[in-house]
Amino acid sequence: MAKKAKAKAKAAVAKAKPAKAKPSTGKRKSATRDKRPAKRLAAIEMPLVLEHDTFAVMPGELVTVLDFLRFAVSRFAQAGVVFAHGTTDPIADAAFLIGEALHLHPDQFEMFATTRVTLAEAEVILDLIADRIVTRLPAAYLVNKIYMRGVPFYVDERVIVPRSFIGELLDSHFDGGDTSLIGDPAEVGRVLDLCTGSGCLAILASRAFPFAAIDAVDLSQEALAVAARNVADHQLGDRLTLHHGDLFAPLGDARYDLIITNPPYVDAEGMANLPAECLAEPAMAFDGGDDGLAIVRRILAQAKDHLTENGGLLCEIGRGRELIDAEFAHLPLLWLDSEDSEGEVFWISAADL
Repeated sequence: MAKKAKAKAKAAVAKAKPAKAKPSTGKRKSATRDKRPAKRLAAIEMPLVLEHDTFAVMPGELVTVLDFLRFAVSRFAQAGVVFAHGTTDPIADAAFLIGEALHLHPDQFEMFATTRVTLAEAEVILDLIADRIVTRLPAAYLVNKIYMRGVPFYVDERVIVPRSFIGELLDSHFDGGDTSLIGDPAEVGRVLDLCTGSGCLAILASRAFPFAAIDAVDLSQEALAVAARNVADHQLGDRLTLHHGDLFAPLGDARYDLIITNPPYVDAEGMANLPAECLAEPAMAFDGGDDGLAIVRRILAQAKDHLTENGGLLCEIGRGRELIDAEFAHLPLLWLDSEDSEGEVFWISAADL
């Protein structure tokens, strides 16, 4: 294969070499007519300008995927765009939007980073960049998609944009390995996801625990409609059941080997100062009461009645650890860190509740 490639390279070089000049005969040649089609000539001689309400880009200024990434990052920084929806910085946000415009999975971005972008693709990318700046909508809403742990989910304004750390923790602390908080994941029989929203954590749990039946609860009918779409997209209708209601209310006396929850936990001050990007999301998905822990308290109070003997609760609480530790000092909460968080998720076994 190497010899063939080398031979092809030599051939390409040979083709690229300029032809040797022929000696002059003293005769003048008549001018030859350019036989290229008129439309092609127009495209070459009068290139189009990519015009948008927000900015204009001349042909040749942006060529590769990386060019568009740099351009987006600069425009986001210039406009003061906020990043708090699964993409934590302008680079990640721009890469996500560009990848979606080009129908690339996030894992494929680097592979195609230096490739050229077509005019049609460029227009789509620039439109998305402009929309992100002008509307201040989260990137996930603009393309109706978010990835968690590399898995795609449908989202729209009926649900909060998923950005929980629990998906990562399911992989790192519930895999049956040396640092696992449970035994064999295949032996987990029932899992509950409280405040499920789009259903993404329940679906990730179904992947982490392949033989478990999953229940997912939310107070919002609109959120459950989005969750139902994701359940159908991932073909989990036979394993994952959605329930409408307030926390444990619709579940009767059911018990679970694992309860996971990312409840609303933004305090009153935080609710009053949400950035424009977050105002597009359902307020009830954020609002955790005056100190942000109203719903967390209810979950801690009721979880033991819905856990099996060897079960446990995995709960995300944002930046309320200091308050939780002070109020529940009698509980041996184990705080878990993820790649992007420290002390925002706790674990406690049923025996310790």
